Amino acid sequence: MKKIALLGSTGSIGTQTLDIVRHHPERFTITALTAGSNTELVVAQAKEFKPSIVSMATKDLADRVSPHLPAGTRVVYGDEGLIEAASETDADTVVTAIMGSRGLPATLAAIEEGKAIGLANKETLVTAGHIVMARAQEKNVPIIPIDSEHSAIYQCLNGEPMRGVRGITLTASGGSFRDRTRGELEGVTVAEALSHPNWSMGAKITIDSATMVNKGLEVIEAHWLFDLAYDQINVLIHPESIIHSYVEFVDHSIVAQLGMPDMRVPIQYALTYPERHTTPTERLDLAAIGKLHFREMDFERYPCLRMAFDCGRLGRSAPAVYNAANEIAVDRFLRGEIAFLDIERVLETVLERHEVSEVNDLESIAEADNWARRLAASV
Repeated sequence: MKKIALLGSTGSIGTQTLDIVRHHPERFTITALTAGSNTELVVAQAKEFKPSIVSMATKDLADRVSPHLPAGTRVVYGDEGLIEAASETDADTVVTAIMGSRGLPATLAAIEEGKAIGLANKETLVTAGHIVMARAQEKNVPIIPIDSEHSAIYQCLNGEPMRGVRGITLTASGGSFRDRTRGELEGVTVAEALSHPNWSMGAKITIDSATMVNKGLEVIEAHWLFDLAYDQINVLIHPESIIHSYVEFVDHSIVAQLGMPDMRVPIQYALTYPERHTTPTERLDLAAIGKLHFREMDFERYPCLRMAFDCGRLGRSAPAVYNAANEIAVDRFLRGEIAFLDIERVLETVLERHEVSEVNDLESIAEADNWARRLAASV
């Protein structure tokens, strides 16, 4: 039986991971759950799965849930609690489903303990891919992607030598505003932006899908996961989200991974790899769908994606600044402080003012991250 520490249990990926555990109670057990502020849900999860540790964002939240946890479950909190949940249980696999850069120290702590990583936290590799991948290789720790696009590439590359790869294409749904011109984006509401046509996701990632920042983060993540140059990474709009991504080989053969847009499939693949098992998901019926559509990526329409490629090629501190500035800009939009198109303007301003520097440890990454957040909050 595989033991799982689940970081971010109350979010979209976290709750869908627990769906998989429910579907295969004979295969999986939960050793740790971590949550932000959703006390009611994490208590219900703890009562159902009986982990040894529950970690909350703050001491106050930890005190609030503590009386309601099952016997034998210990509560911790803060960044230290997150690290403890990731590294100090007997988990075989740590699923990192936390949004934002908070997941990085916990992921590194889990790698140090030799635990396999089911990676659903883009920011870990965006901000510190050079550190994380090197340490995983040193510790012989597998990092199996959970993002549907990276899972697709991972599956397509299975058993293939990288010298035969010409390039990869990450598909993008286009987000909630894919059929609108830039002019039609003036004055769009938060509710409109959160109405994703294909996927059930959290608020932040849904906004990132609409701006194409999400795809930009995935481009940088793919660079580190698969050791590919940025010129080997392409993005294509595919509104149906049936082809999750594909690989083109030097002989011009293309291998793609297809399926219904349901995150439980890549989550389970990461948990059962290299085996496959049944999932509680809908089967793909191509005859019923009938047609699939594709559009070339328009970098004028989606400037945030262009900025991501630029930051990836610059490397060093640029990706961390890109990610941090976006987190603040999206939060400001969700709170009604700035308009939707201001997200890209905040990003552009922060990047223009940033002097790229070396980031060879967590301290220098945190320094670049904090600088970007302060500026993005004031622009």
